[in-house]
Amino acid sequence: MYRFCLLLLFLFSLQKISFAQDTLPKISVTELGKKVLVSWNNPFTNVTNISVQRSQDSLKNFTTIGSLLDVSPGINGFTDTKEFIPSNQYYRLFISFHGGSYIFTQSHRPGKDTISELTTIEKQKSEKKLTAEIPKYTPNIFVPSRHVYTGKDNNVIISLPDAARKKYSIKFYRADGSFLFEVSKIAENFLTLDKANFLHAGLFIFELYDNNIIIERHKFYIPKDGQPMPVLDAEGDVIRMN
Repeated sequence: MYRFCLLLLFLFSLQKISFAQDTLPKISVTELGKKVLVSWNNPFTNVTNISVQRSQDSLKNFTTIGSLLDVSPGINGFTDTKEFIPSNQYYRLFISFHGGSYIFTQSHRPGKDTISELTTIEKQKSEKKLTAEIPKYTPNIFVPSRHVYTGKDNNVIISLPDAARKKYSIKFYRADGSFLFEVSKIAENFLTLDKANFLHAGLFIFELYDNNIIIERHKFYIPKDGQPMPVLDAEGDVIRMN
């Protein structure tokens, strides 16, 4: 029951975030614990690339820290894997379009997370009362990759857009960083890897490449046979429920 309530509140909070997204070229830059989330609502249908850039100066010296695989219209975001230390740290997007045109969004410093405040306001408006004690939401919950994740049968799913035209490859590592194996020349948009390839249950790391350029580094967790997916913190470690 505790896990179910936590999951419900987490999903509710994500819904709140989606309602608050700024529409490009406006973006939201939010401090989530020791991470920074850059998010936006994309109304454009002719985007070819969206890259996230970071700088210690609001006007110059920006470097690209990641590119989005999915540039289709809708709500999207990018989490900076570098630990956030309050300082002069700014973020912006580079957006290119079909035909060669491009824009830079305005740069922003990370703002405080307002999810808890939104949840409190919504509760005050509602006439219903919760009959069960629901733990307070914190942003310290693991968010799986949209492209490499564990399926309901605990096999590993690879979901990549436009794989036939791209040059995708993925390297897999154990939690301690030791190399496990590589899948090269991925030509299918949807691929399932049997969990037996990973030899044991637990946390794993992957690196996704396009034409030998890394575009995502993230983690996924494979539960033991017969056991459900545990609740994980932002680093992928199991949260022990009392």
